[in-house]
Amino acid sequence: MLRGARTPGRTFSSRLRRALDLGFMGLTLAVAVGILALLTAFVLVLIHGAQLSIARFGISLLGNPHWNPSANVLGLLPFIIGTLLTSAIALIIAVPLSIGIAVFLSELTPRWISEPFGYLVELLAAVPSVIFGVWGIFILIPFMRTTIDPALEKWNLSFNRLLHVNVPVFTGPILGSGVLTAGVILAIMIIPTISAISREALRAVPQQQREAALGLGATHWESTRISVLSYARIGIVGAVILGLGRAVGETMAVTMVIGNSNFIPRSLFDQGQTIASLIANDFLSEYSSPLAASAFIEAALVLLVITLAINVGARILVWRLVARGGGGGANEI
Repeated sequence: MLRGARTPGRTFSSRLRRALDLGFMGLTLAVAVGILALLTAFVLVLIHGAQLSIARFGISLLGNPHWNPSANVLGLLPFIIGTLLTSAIALIIAVPLSIGIAVFLSELTPRWISEPFGYLVELLAAVPSVIFGVWGIFILIPFMRTTIDPALEKWNLSFNRLLHVNVPVFTGPILGSGVLTAGVILAIMIIPTISAISREALRAVPQQQREAALGLGATHWESTRISVLSYARIGIVGAVILGLGRAVGETMAVTMVIGNSNFIPRSLFDQGQTIASLIANDFLSEYSSPLAASAFIEAALVLLVITLAINVGARILVWRLVARGGGGGANEI
């Protein structure tokens, strides 16, 4: 047999491998296209269902501060503000705590301690949101009403007196339930997501980064801050955005502690609603009105657009960080 001649078995094997490769490529392509098609179908279905509301109110639905379905006076501004406020509060509380947990578990403790503690933190992500809501009703709301809210009210009064201003951030009736309480419970819910992904981003930093900083005379904290956190910042940004995405769309826990008021909150003690809690609370009860039902569907469309905008903005931010050379070790996130 001539050297280099292909045997029938080897030819069949190479053809089979090539066919399997093409089949796998086609399958993955079909899955990717299917996801895009599903997202497109979501948007089209919501637009179709919201046509009556869009034709009646147009863009004014987003800026109208009044919501009265029985009188066909419909506006989403209070719920958009409630969604943004609760999500912002959640990030302000959760981001430093989550990064601190990630640094502690990945940089300051041995693996035999960090593994079980990390597992306990991640277990919070598996707790159903309705359980967080029940805990919020029986534990968090009374604690906020008797301890946290009065302390914040005194601080706000002292701050206003000191600077001779009137900033009504922590003012109004102290009920326990409200925007601040919803933000706190959202923070607790997104801490496992942000901390877990941030910890993996920190672990992906090459050991040489730490050793180089320590070799130049940096302390352990300086090595962590300069070499580790800066290298992993893309992964940390991705973790924060994922946490924000969950905070924006969270429904049951927020519905149970926010107070469900259809007015724009003027203080963090005020009760309010998010877009998700509005849909959960009132969709079925107001479904008898076609215009109200269409407005609820438009509210769902607005929530979807906000979520997509957050993800697109995060992707652009990550691209810019990569272009500036920030954090090669976290590109896997």
